[in-house]
Amino acid sequence: MKERKRRVLGEYIVADPEICHGQLTIKGTRILVRDLLSYVADGKDWDWICSAYDQKVSRHAIGEAVRLAGDALVGGTSGQKAAKRQRAA
Repeated sequence: MKERKRRVLGEYIVADPEICHGQLTIKGTRILVRDLLSYVADGKDWDWICSAYDQKVSRHAIGEAVRLAGDALVGGTSGQKAAKRQRAA
């Protein structure tokens, strides 16, 4: 059986098979990206979302989640380019 490895999708988002069964989470937490996106879709203010998670998630992390979701939906790569820029810096 092939071993699943941790995937870093950006500065804030990871998929780690050891955390939440490999679902996308915010690094260093068990906060699911899908939950953040659900709040955004419901029209919650990003500051409210940060407060709801006791500031364990930042506005930048929410923005990255939204960008990656948009990229997945329309086949873009802005999230990948941003991640490469971060790693190069």
